[in-house]
Amino acid sequence: MPVPLYQAKADFFRTLGHPVRIRVLELLQNGPLPVRDLLVATDVGAPGLSQQLAVLRRAGIVSATREGSTVVYALSSADVAELLGAARRILTDVIAGQGELLAELREARPERLT
Repeated sequence: MPVPLYQAKADFFRTLGHPVRIRVLELLQNGPLPVRDLLVATDVGAPGLSQQLAVLRRAGIVSATREGSTVVYALSSADVAELLGAARRILTDVIAGQGELLAELREARPERLT
């Protein structure tokens, strides 16, 4: 029985649900990077980064190629970068809305109870 589209989407978003994975994807937006550069930029130990890269690779979100003894990772699709950009725009709108609410709360005078 095929997986419903909504389930596949939920699985996809669960795959993105880890801060290290998001950081790796952000870094790869600028082009392929070797693991050593990802290690430095993510400040995660090699075993932890390897685990997160494996999750992204299994999901088909990133690809890995070997160049000599170096493994280089890249986004599997430019759409991933577009998704990250959309997430940034959504978060910006949400946070702006929260800032406006906070400003309203600060400006409002408390009502006195009698």
